[in-house]
Amino acid sequence: MIGSLGWQELLIVLVILALLFGAGRVSSLGGALGKGIREFRKESTAKDDIVIANQEDDDEKNKEDTSK
Repeated sequence: MIGSLGWQELLIVLVILALLFGAGRVSSLGGALGKGIREFRKESTAKDDIVIANQEDDDEKNKEDTSK
């Protein structure tokens, strides 16, 4: 749904939000949203690193088992 909105529609929505909540409040909400997105990306990347490390450990164990 959001992908179908053009820049004009987004601008209108932002103006309405600024009128309803005030520019300061909208700015702080945007900052909080950005912080949340950054933390989500950081955690998902960390989880991917753990999964990759576990796969490498499993591969090493399998090589040791097959060489015996």
